[in-house]
Amino acid sequence: MKKDVNILIVDDHPIFRRGLRDILRSERKMNIVADVANGAEALSVIKKHSVDVVILDLDMPVMNGFEFTQAIRRQNIPVKIIILTMHKEESIFARALDFGIKAFVNKENAATDIIKCIKAISKYQSYICPMFADFLENRGGQLVPKSAPGSGLDLLTPAERKVLKLIAENKSSKQIADELFISPKTVDNHRTNICAKLNLHGTHALLRFLLDNKSLI
Repeated sequence: MKKDVNILIVDDHPIFRRGLRDILRSERKMNIVADVANGAEALSVIKKHSVDVVILDLDMPVMNGFEFTQAIRRQNIPVKIIILTMHKEESIFARALDFGIKAFVNKENAATDIIKCIKAISKYQSYICPMFADFLENRGGQLVPKSAPGSGLDLLTPAERKVLKLIAENKSSKQIADELFISPKTVDNHRTNICAKLNLHGTHALLRFLLDNKSLI
């Protein structure tokens, strides 16, 4: 690594955080910005400090790992995420991949794998620890999300997905409101939120998105 990597540790177990700090402090060019207990605290740190890599647990109070990932994707915060977890379920691994995460370390092997993982993703490479290798093979070796890369559809709430589907059917805000038993203003609010989450700007941006991603709606 040519420059220092600023690292944020997010885990609700203080003993584990302390052990991880000790491992990382032994490595040159790895700077620990902070260590916090949940995703909400992590968001606060990221807004105040420059962070390159987030080492993220999944099971946390207040805001868990997936909720945190949704939040930074929605806000277009350019940090790299390493999932560091005790989970060994394939469904958890698959869900993380669908969020666009490409770095996974099991906590049992953190002492030996975490440095290698940080170095890999700092070079824009993926890192899958051996424990998860079979899961990736079952997925056909594909690290890309199931939805289109960068589409952001995974950030939408169920209500927003319903509205988006009806927009794709060329229905007006009033028609959508009548069908979903909500007000036209609520439909327009959903439209605004959808465009923000999909990073769409301009009068016809949503229409172009729907045409380009019709098979995913």
